[in-house]
Amino acid sequence: MARTTKAVKARPAGPSRESASGIDAYLATLDEEQRGALEKLRQAIRLAAPGAEECISYALPAFRLDGRVLVAFGASPGHCAFYPMSPAVLDAHRASLDGFKTSKGTIRFSPEKPLPARIVKGLVRARIAETRR
Repeated sequence: MARTTKAVKARPAGPSRESASGIDAYLATLDEEQRGALEKLRQAIRLAAPGAEECISYALPAFRLDGRVLVAFGASPGHCAFYPMSPAVLDAHRASLDGFKTSKGTIRFSPEKPLPARIVKGLVRARIAETRR
């Protein structure tokens, strides 16, 4: 018996509509201040990793590059958070994070004091380098 294979369409480079809509749906559940802060963070990540694909990972908005989750972000009732997905990257940039609450893999910030784009850029680029080793 002959087997047939189903043709699979190539996925376009960049964020898929499904992933972007998942992030948009996540952000739509937040209050205006948190949504605005996370939209700015999302844009900074896009600029630092233009080839990354938006996705939802562990129920959080995230970016994937070369099949691996690069970074994620989210919000809780008391704060917003950025997840570099690497304690080593976080430790290497700890000096630039003075004034922000951090833990093993999380940087917490408020909409009133968001993460500066230059810090996000440095963290994302360090994470890209780490995932390509």
